[in-house]
Amino acid sequence: MVEAIDGPGISFCYHSPMLAQPSRGRFITFEGLDGCGKSTQLEKLAVVLRKEGVPFLITREPGGTATGEVIRNLLLDSATSGLSPFTELALMFASRTQHINEIIEPALSEGNVVLCDRFTDSTEAYQGGGRKLGSQPVLSLHRILCGGLQPDVTILMDSDVAASVERARRRNRSRAVNSPEESNENRFEQESRAFFGRVHGAYLKIAARDRKRVFLVDARGTPNQTHAKIAEIVRRKLNLGKS
Repeated sequence: MVEAIDGPGISFCYHSPMLAQPSRGRFITFEGLDGCGKSTQLEKLAVVLRKEGVPFLITREPGGTATGEVIRNLLLDSATSGLSPFTELALMFASRTQHINEIIEPALSEGNVVLCDRFTDSTEAYQGGGRKLGSQPVLSLHRILCGGLQPDVTILMDSDVAASVERARRRNRSRAVNSPEESNENRFEQESRAFFGRVHGAYLKIAARDRKRVFLVDARGTPNQTHAKIAEIVRRKLNLGKS
């Protein structure tokens, strides 16, 4: 029996007694620039899994645990703009290591599908590419601290850099007006266009390097068009029937 899990940055875990539990669940991550629509697409995929009776949970990075959410607030708040790139990198992995140990691995061991908004690919793109630290420090820390855990499927949502960043900025401005009590999460959105260009380029290199795991999805269409592409990929990888 899989029980519902609720906590910081986590939502929804379902169990259907009609389906036999697999020995290990599947780890699916969503990647892309801020404002590309990841959260929307992750929720749309959750609807598909729910209809199929697939046990799953939704989580996010940085965050996902009580400790991780504290780190998230520190990392994304514009008041911490003075963090060095290596401090940023270390904090990302501090959150991730706790996340794996507390949430991701236990859920996978129980046979759940884990849907995660960002994972190590984000760190390689943002800190490795955007902050110019390179891929090697990121991959080395991932191997040491995360045991080399890799997603079974990564959906990389490819979008226009300028449009995505502007959408993220509008979202955060709206959040600040409508929910002023919420934490400020616009530190990365304040970066330059050149920064996000490097992030985008790093993502494309990751996709080219790991074609079996990373599925590049053009997210420039409507949300429903993007969802159809993602649902097809996941249905195939999880051996689900057609809708």
